[in-house]
Amino acid sequence: MSDDTVRLSTVGLLVRRRWRLLLAIAAVGALLGAVVSVLMPPKYVASTSALLQGPHKPDELKTETQVATSSVVLTRSAEALGGGLTTDELRQSVSAKVADGNVIAIKGTATTPERAQQIADRVAQEYVRFSIQLASDSGDVTAQTLRERREALQSQIAKTNDRITELSDAAAKNTSVDSVQTRTELQNLRTELNDAMTKLDAADQASSQANIAIMGQAERPASPAAPTRVQLVAGGAFLFLLLGVFGHLAAAHRDRRLHDEPEIAAALGSPAVAGVDVPDEPLAGAQASPVSWRTRLLRLVSDGQPWNAPQLQPSGDVHSREVRYRRALAKIQGESGAVRRMLVLVPDDDAIARQAAAQLAAAAGGTTDGYGRTPLRIVEISAARPTIPDIGDTSGGLGVAVILTAGTRTGWELVRIAEACADAGYDVLGTVVAHRTRPRAIAGRPDQPHAATAVDGGAMAGSG
Repeated sequence: MSDDTVRLSTVGLLVRRRWRLLLAIAAVGALLGAVVSVLMPPKYVASTSALLQGPHKPDELKTETQVATSSVVLTRSAEALGGGLTTDELRQSVSAKVADGNVIAIKGTATTPERAQQIADRVAQEYVRFSIQLASDSGDVTAQTLRERREALQSQIAKTNDRITELSDAAAKNTSVDSVQTRTELQNLRTELNDAMTKLDAADQASSQANIAIMGQAERPASPAAPTRVQLVAGGAFLFLLLGVFGHLAAAHRDRRLHDEPEIAAALGSPAVAGVDVPDEPLAGAQASPVSWRTRLLRLVSDGQPWNAPQLQPSGDVHSREVRYRRALAKIQGESGAVRRMLVLVPDDDAIARQAAAQLAAAAGGTTDGYGRTPLRIVEISAARPTIPDIGDTSGGLGVAVILTAGTRTGWELVRIAEACADAGYDVLGTVVAHRTRPRAIAGRPDQPHAATAVDGGAMAGSG
């Protein structure tokens, strides 16, 4: 894949070609989610609310939530609830936040609905008691300051009353109309001062009590809180499905294997003489090797081919494939038409290329060179560490032809093969690129390839 943005069509192609594997990955995620749901028992959450009367700033409301979950409140609640509950355990089960307005929402979490309800109610009660205690604490600095200011104000009011009395007595000696009116006004002023003093005492008494109330008992939860068992199973399946899709896309993005014939030939430093079709079926006469249970399991979910490879095309008939192989052999031999001895290099892990090499050997038939030797010698090599066998006889113009399947090798692997040929003193005469195709039946009889020519087992690649 290129660095272009991944399109929905690409994801659709991935899902169509790998739906069984993605389904298996999602099933593993669902199973893991079920295991997690068993290890994590369901949780129930109960909630109650406390109302703060009067105007409060946002910072003050946030402070109240911290008071509700303070160590003092939680310790008192844990002692009241009993059952061996500690403060640290209760801290993990209680939360408080600011709801709408001046409402503090307190939530309790437990493994049973009853216990969750008890925790929420008890914490709310202890929170209200602690708030009242803080408000009525005589040792509080703010309360002490207010009390000193109130006493100073009372002293000033008392002095004012004394002065009003003196003025009233002085006015009483005068019997004029103005003096009567002055005494009346002074008496009204004294009455107003006494009313203000009464209101000040009432306000001071009210300020010593917290304006907070519980809005009601917590409701018992009827169902467990999220995530439930169903949510864990569904979430695990969906998460693993996404991981499977992104894993395929990342692997395709990092894939550096070459698919085009010109790129493959350029990496080997030789001409691409032909592209041949190879039906994806076992060779005739080949013995089936034992298949492990892992391989069988993998075949159930994947066909072993890259999901982003081109769609397999139907294979041509026997005659058309034979023509292709004969033409490929003629191009490798050159325009002179002389039969040349060649090493046909095939990667040892490329089954499709081995079939193509067998077909190429069959196309050569029983021809021999001027020395009576078979012109083709098939050699399997390791693409990771290729080693070309030393024949020791270069008479007749010995050369090398490379056969491999498109999309199976990186450019560096092909460069290593070309370097190994150069080290052995052989020229790469040409490259044959095999393309995997679907088998095709003709006239009700399956298309059978020619019998495989024996691979030179003694010329296997060794370690470089």
